[in-house]
Amino acid sequence: MKANQSFVPFLLLIGLLACAPQGDSDPGPATAGPSPAENEQTPAIEPDLENDYSPYAGRDYPAQVFFGDTHHHTANSGDAFMNGDRLGPEEAYRFARGEEVVSSTGVRVKLSRPMDFLVISDHAEGLGVMYEVYNGNPVMMADETLARWNKMMKAGGKEAAEAQNELVSAQAQGTLPAPITDPKVVGPVVKTVWEAHTETAERFNEPGRFTAMIGYEWTSVPGGNNLHRNVLFRDNKDKADQIIPYNAWQSEDPEKLWEWMATYEEKTGGRALAIPHNGNLSNGRMFELSTFEGQPLTRDYAERRTRWERLQEVMQTKGNSETHPTLSPNDEFANFGIAGWEYGNLTMEGEPESPEMRPFMYLRSGLQVGLAQERELGANPFKFGMIGGTDVHNSLTSIEEDNFFGKHVIQEPHAERWEHVSKQGFGNTRYTWHYTAAGYAAVWATENTREALWDAMWRREVYATSGTRLTVRFFGGWDFETEDAATRYVADIGYEKGVPMGADLPVVPDGSKAPSFLVAAMKDPLSGNLDRIQIVKGWLDAQGNTHEQVYDVAWGDADRRRPGADGKLPPVGDTVDVARATWTDTIGDPDLATVWQDPNFDPTEPAFYYVRVIEIPTPRWTAYDALRFGIEMALEVPMKHQEQAWTSPIWYNP
Repeated sequence: MKANQSFVPFLLLIGLLACAPQGDSDPGPATAGPSPAENEQTPAIEPDLENDYSPYAGRDYPAQVFFGDTHHHTANSGDAFMNGDRLGPEEAYRFARGEEVVSSTGVRVKLSRPMDFLVISDHAEGLGVMYEVYNGNPVMMADETLARWNKMMKAGGKEAAEAQNELVSAQAQGTLPAPITDPKVVGPVVKTVWEAHTETAERFNEPGRFTAMIGYEWTSVPGGNNLHRNVLFRDNKDKADQIIPYNAWQSEDPEKLWEWMATYEEKTGGRALAIPHNGNLSNGRMFELSTFEGQPLTRDYAERRTRWERLQEVMQTKGNSETHPTLSPNDEFANFGIAGWEYGNLTMEGEPESPEMRPFMYLRSGLQVGLAQERELGANPFKFGMIGGTDVHNSLTSIEEDNFFGKHVIQEPHAERWEHVSKQGFGNTRYTWHYTAAGYAAVWATENTREALWDAMWRREVYATSGTRLTVRFFGGWDFETEDAATRYVADIGYEKGVPMGADLPVVPDGSKAPSFLVAAMKDPLSGNLDRIQIVKGWLDAQGNTHEQVYDVAWGDADRRRPGADGKLPPVGDTVDVARATWTDTIGDPDLATVWQDPNFDPTEPAFYYVRVIEIPTPRWTAYDALRFGIEMALEVPMKHQEQAWTSPIWYNP
């Protein structure tokens, strides 16, 4: 089926978008309804379902996308506090819902638009304990290392950052000072801080307007390899307070975390899920073919992992984990957001990253490994949707390119931050310019509430962006037709004829025709036009070999751009004025949609499909810094990029 390249401007406003952030306007007081007496006198009118007219009445599918952050740290996280963060959950929530706050460095900061939801995922390990170290708790000060960290934190700046690096390294190597891991010493502190956090979440949670979802981070980092998970609860304070967050100081084994989550659900009747972090710093351990204890994977393991880990973080400030040029040599966008992050793991200690590790740390290859494991085990351990997060450690989800406040306090705006050395090892150095202003979690939900957002995450009807708020719909089925992409009610057709992102294709119909996919995207009003929509396919052949292919299925400026003899689409062009940190939307399109049918479908081969949407080039945060501070950066520092979004896959299983 040929891709439809022409598209009526803004045809998605009803069927696709319908998703203005909930905090943008005050709905005002509710209009008074009829009195009880009037209700008694006025009989209810039954709806005439045969003569429905309104296209919005009776909708039972998610009609809105909500943007937020599932990975956020405040001063309650030990490493954030050590690095100078002095803003707690209250300031984080106020900022996320659109209020102006003052950062830990004394700078006024505000978002361009409120967020719809926020998950404060402070580290469970020593939650709030660094306050005690900073304040000179006598039990803590009896330890030589903690006494030294106390002085370094109070000195601030680079000394505080070095103390934070020592904390992360000590946790990775299992050499943390005894007082901060002793439950008798820190247990009361953690309990008090957790209950205060859930109370703050209750105060800021406004169903229908802004969601403060309760969660935390379980921070497993064996040998410096990033195996962190964010745990998100569907529940309110009454259930969350029945537990103390399980931490990696108790066990670094993800299976132990799953066991604890199962116990939580049994005890409280609540629900929980875990989102593993970006896999690019795991040095091959995120999708390894053995358990944490080194045992072969089993069907039981695969089923439990898929049960508890429905999503995977693909993009955040520490780079992009979609794929790598050595894994995807024919993908011209495979190098997006990876500069500076290939040197090694989280602490850059131990064995450097190698090409042999990459199939087990990047998400596209992880999905492929999952297909192979499903054939062997009977269940897929790596069947996950794509979601974004920030991992900010300064209480500010401020990841807009022209409004980027860094990951750590030491990386908040100042003239030298671009070259600030954050880690060293293997003869290489990570600079702040390696960090990306990323990323958002985009959730298709029926309403902006804890329950509806969590349910959408559970069914994987979510996507990730690199920081833009572009809107993406993706459906798969067997009967989509070209004209389905030309309707204003894309979602109506999508749910009627197929399944959304994150789902499995239904059983192949008689004749085994190829599946078709309906995809539509609309630009972020504050970001660039769209360059193209791509569908990424991965599959497993009869011999057990995995494959991938990236298809350009819709693109901007279709009247002048055609694929070349090599099948590649020419670049969209570049209107970025780096010196002025601006661009013009004279190339690309504001919205794109198409129906695409797999031209190489084999009904005997399991496969997955996900969408990648790419914007035209726009200035990177480094260009805004160069302009505002009047500085010149090294030639290797990128000044522009093409923002992206990645949907959760749709799977086909023979």
